[in-house]
Amino acid sequence: MKMQSTAGVNTKGAARVRSRGWMIWSRHKYVYMLAVPGVLYFLLFKFVPMWGLLLAFMEYNPYAGVSGSEWVGLKHFNELFSDPSFYIMLRNTFAINIFGLIFMFPVPIVLAVMLNEVRHEAFKRFNQSIVYLPHFLSWVVVVSLTFFILSSDVGIINKLISEAGYEPIPFLSNPNYFWALITAQNMWKEAGWGTIIFLAAIAGVDPQRYEAAVMDGASRWRQIWHITLPAIRPTIIILLILRLGHMADVGFEQVLLMMNPLVSSVAEVFDTYAYTIGVLNGQISTGVTVGMFKGVVGLVLVLVSNYIVKKLGHEGIY
Repeated sequence: MKMQSTAGVNTKGAARVRSRGWMIWSRHKYVYMLAVPGVLYFLLFKFVPMWGLLLAFMEYNPYAGVSGSEWVGLKHFNELFSDPSFYIMLRNTFAINIFGLIFMFPVPIVLAVMLNEVRHEAFKRFNQSIVYLPHFLSWVVVVSLTFFILSSDVGIINKLISEAGYEPIPFLSNPNYFWALITAQNMWKEAGWGTIIFLAAIAGVDPQRYEAAVMDGASRWRQIWHITLPAIRPTIIILLILRLGHMADVGFEQVLLMMNPLVSSVAEVFDTYAYTIGVLNGQISTGVTVGMFKGVVGLVLVLVSNYIVKKLGHEGIY
């Protein structure tokens, strides 16, 4: 009798859960329907392809397939870490990302604050449209513009330098300029687009805080420093953590188009290496190994940075 009573209670509890779930679905069904495309995207393009990570532990043969390929354990990882170019790629990848973190990351924040201070709405919208525009240009166009401006033979800047009686500067073939050029291209292309999130965060600040600051005699600089920046600090921290998760990633298309034999010593990164080895040379397992290594590095950096941020008393991403 006791067992029957317990089963009846469990059945009633399950029925209440189903009823409550159906009520929540009925109330918010349109919101859930809007989320369906995003959920499908992550399932199809993020979770389902993860089975391909198995290729990093086998000698993949396209003719034999995954089930017929030989398991080799950590062989590809050992080969990757023992490759003489591994530490060169590691240096180049982190150097480019550190340049971006120092010079690129603060630019959208500053630009968003500057746009927020524009009081003429029409002029503000015009400026927003102008700074958003480069984001929609492909890297092929951006690199072509860079070549048109900086190349030694047809570049506008070098033509002006030659007209002034000086020797042309090899911007595109000198390794000393490569990391700076990559960072400058990223700043020009993506800084405006990055302001969207910060402008949205600034828009959520209570206007009464600014009014109270004005009543206390605070200047615009004081209002920015004591109201605007603290209000968007959580957004800055979250985006910084997510940015650290991409420290092993570099824009593949951008670097591939900017690379040439004279700058390969500072341009070879994990993305171009995976393309050369995995696609051009057909060593698919090695290419997957590189991608898995990048993912593990990104995961570790996110976990460590999130832990440090929470220890400092700020909100993390979880």
